[in-house]
Amino acid sequence: MGCAGAARRPCKLRAVTKPTDPYHAHVYYDQYTWSLAERLHQELNDILLRGAMKDLVMVGKMYERGVGPHPKPQFEIQFLASAVPEIASLIGATGLTALIHPLTDDDLADHTTLAEWIGEPLPLDESVLDPPGKNQGIARFGKTDY
Repeated sequence: MGCAGAARRPCKLRAVTKPTDPYHAHVYYDQYTWSLAERLHQELNDILLRGAMKDLVMVGKMYERGVGPHPKPQFEIQFLASAVPEIASLIGATGLTALIHPLTDDDLADHTTLAEWIGEPLPLDESVLDPPGKNQGIARFGKTDY
């Protein structure tokens, strides 16, 4: 399972039900891959500003440490399900590790059973994820203030 070959083939997530379903990607990096992540982050911001990918919604800030369930520094991308193949291809081409998942009312499932990895999976801190029926990610979708 996973999108390890996303640079060579589209990522196919089994949770996609409609092209307008909300998705997140978390792109991970460390001191050795920071510049790669920074280039991808800038490329995605440029795409967003140009409107070149209509279903790209938001590119979050680059964190210098792990936040929430994420054990390493990361930045978040918000997009609609129709953009999954293009986002996965852009990330896969960098060689960075990323977690791509839908936004449903089950935060734990979103980050585990419904998620796909590009690259080697990382252990997440599942204890901080919202319980089923309450997912703060849904409320934040499309907001750019974090």
